[in-house]
Amino acid sequence: MKAAFLDFDSLGPGDIDTSSLKATLPDIQLYASSTVEEIDARIAGCEILLVNKVDLDRARLAAAAPTLKLVVLAATGTDNVDLAAARDLGIAVANIRNYATPSVVQHVFGLVLALTLRLDEYRQLLQRGAWERSPHFCLLDYPSRELAGRTLGIVGHGQLGQAVGAVGRAFGMRVIAARSLRQGPAGGHPPDAVQVDRLELKELLPVADVVSLHCPLTPATRQLINRESLARMRRDAVLINTARGDLVDTGALLEALQAGRLGGAGIDVLAEEPPVSGHPLLAARLPNLIVTPHIAWAARESRQRALDEVVSNVRDFLSGGQRNRVA
Repeated sequence: MKAAFLDFDSLGPGDIDTSSLKATLPDIQLYASSTVEEIDARIAGCEILLVNKVDLDRARLAAAAPTLKLVVLAATGTDNVDLAAARDLGIAVANIRNYATPSVVQHVFGLVLALTLRLDEYRQLLQRGAWERSPHFCLLDYPSRELAGRTLGIVGHGQLGQAVGAVGRAFGMRVIAARSLRQGPAGGHPPDAVQVDRLELKELLPVADVVSLHCPLTPATRQLINRESLARMRRDAVLINTARGDLVDTGALLEALQAGRLGGAGIDVLAEEPPVSGHPLLAARLPNLIVTPHIAWAARESRQRALDEVVSNVRDFLSGGQRNRVA
């Protein structure tokens, strides 16, 4: 059975176990990455196609349709595959779910803590020798805040959002969630494990000290955080986005940070990845802005689970199942 993984190196630098994948698909071709010019030739004749972020539009799926039976995404988001076209062409599509929760949760709170404790600013003070010159045993140039007693607002209260909320409660935070705007590509959210207060987004933003985004990108959520919504947020609030870059209006966010209308932002995702044409958030030199290169999901254990989930989807399809089907 001819199969290919078009962007295998997006799962890491060769540190995950591929034995189950190769046992399931012995003839699979693992391509480190695929340029737009290479994709059509590489998918020709394939019955099973594995991708992470490679775009598969209607024309490309139609060209592959004579042989292509299954596309498995090594991700939860499905916006890089034309699902309507796949259904029309009889091509099954499956995604993977809940594989990176521990990694994302720890990254979220890594950003929250770094911003709340002003860690980067203190690191720069020490590099300039400020501690050695201080008359006191400690430096208090950048007062920090406790998380206990503060409010964590979660936008997208699925399994990942709920896991973030659980850690927030462990810090003593009050957890609230935005009412759902729509169902995501995984088919909706599981029931809340712990009852939380649900508010409309416009009601959540003014009362949240930390706002963490965990919703997929859809027409309803594109630039969900814009000038209007940022104006509703507390001036000392922190915004965290580990979901999709286009959930946030970059220009509006930068303006709010520069004007002191927002306490800080931790951003792990951009609308264009990699940002080959430059990006204003990368050019900004703001102490209350941390940008990381889409690594919240990328702990080695999570990347291994991602590949294992891909394999489980392939095996299930080969045995006639419908596991994680989105088309």
